[in-house]
Amino acid sequence: MGSAPTTGADHRKAHIEEMRRAERSRQRRNRILAVVASAVVVAGLAVGGVALVHAQSGGTKDTASDGKGSAHSGGSAAPGNSGDSGHFVTGKDGVRTWQGTLARTHVTTPVTYPMQPPVGGNHNPVWLNCNGDVYTQPVKNENAVHALEHGAVWVTYTGKAATSDVAALAAKVRKTPYTLMSPFPGQAAPLMLSAWGHQLTVRSAADPAVDRFFATYVQGAQTPEPGASCTGGMMR
Repeated sequence: MGSAPTTGADHRKAHIEEMRRAERSRQRRNRILAVVASAVVVAGLAVGGVALVHAQSGGTKDTASDGKGSAHSGGSAAPGNSGDSGHFVTGKDGVRTWQGTLARTHVTTPVTYPMQPPVGGNHNPVWLNCNGDVYTQPVKNENAVHALEHGAVWVTYTGKAATSDVAALAAKVRKTPYTLMSPFPGQAAPLMLSAWGHQLTVRSAADPAVDRFFATYVQGAQTPEPGASCTGGMMR
């Protein structure tokens, strides 16, 4: 007795069953892929979290709101200790360059610097705003030095400076980011410009050396922390 002939209904049934098997197989593959992908994501998050914790614990940042643990060492120093050693050497252009060590430790105590105005050394954790800021009263050296570390040029003057020169330099500072200006009664000359490790006495606001100093030292190569903020610090 022979087998029953295959009908069209049987073909359809077989085809449907084959499609179901294929669908079940596809779903299994998708589940496997989803599990693998999830494992990869979880592993990535775990690695990223470890890296972030490491960066936050081992690295530092320099902001006005968090105590300023910048790339240089933080901590304390004895009152009056700038951590500086060395002396100025005057170049042919009249710029005095500090030859020696300029410390960069954050301190909260007053600091006595070996040069006036100071051009570097231990300084307050909070920088003085230096985004073209003009101060009409003397500022704290410890905050101004931090601004120099960020690449600012500091214009200072005494009561012997001509009123017209003070006004002209103030106008220049106001339109120049990474600069600041303040009176400095104790300095040796009526008009002086300072940057990290560099200082210049100028005759007047019209002295061509003013523009040269700005062009060279505003965010210049001497800057220990190029690109660091000149806002968000102290106003005075």
